[in-house]
Amino acid sequence: MDKFVKLTGVAAPLPVVNIDTDMIIPKDYLKTIKRTGLGTGLFAEARYHEDGSINEEFVLNKPAYQNARILVAGDNFGCGSSREHAPWALLDFGIRCVISTSFADIFYNNCFKNGILPVVVSPEDLEKLMDDASRGSNAVLTVDLETCEITGPDGGTISFELDAFRRHCMLNGLDDIGLTLEKAAAIDSFEKANAVSHPWA
Repeated sequence: MDKFVKLTGVAAPLPVVNIDTDMIIPKDYLKTIKRTGLGTGLFAEARYHEDGSINEEFVLNKPAYQNARILVAGDNFGCGSSREHAPWALLDFGIRCVISTSFADIFYNNCFKNGILPVVVSPEDLEKLMDDASRGSNAVLTVDLETCEITGPDGGTISFELDAFRRHCMLNGLDDIGLTLEKAAAIDSFEKANAVSHPWA
C-alpha cells in the first residue's frame, strides 16, 4: 500500500448527502475481484447517460476535475452495502482522500485498508472546503497527514483529527498484511521455537 504523507491536488466538490456504495460503484461492476479497472465505473450512473455517452454536467467529467485527487462530499459518505469495490474504484480513478462530515463505518474502515484517507471535518469547515473545491482548476488543496491540516488555495488551514494507530498505518503504507509483516522476525522466531518444543505438530 502506498504511503500517505502529504497530498496536493485538485479537489472536486460533490455536495450530495448519503452517497451510498451503490452510487460510488454500481453492482454491475462487482463481477471482478481485481482492484484495477474499476475507475471507469466510479459514479457510473451519474457520469454516463443511459446510452453510454458521457454526462458532461457531472463534476468528475468536467475538464477542471478529471484529474481530481481529493473529493469533498456531503454527510454520511459511503453508506449502504459493505462493498470493498467502492474504495477500489475511488483509488483506481485517482482519488486518495475524501473529506466529509461523516462516513459509514464499514466504508471508513475499508478506506484505510486501501490507502485512501477519509477526513472528518465540521459542517462549517466542510462548507469552506466545498467553496474552495468549487473554484475549478484553482481548487487545489493540500492534505498533510503529519500535521493533520488541510491547506486551501488561499493559504488558510483547517485542522482535523485522526486515531493515532490509523495515522501511523497511513504514514507508513501499512495495510493488514503490512502490519503482520512488521512482526515477521518475531513470528519466525516463534515458529522455530515451536517446532523444537512440539516436533510432532
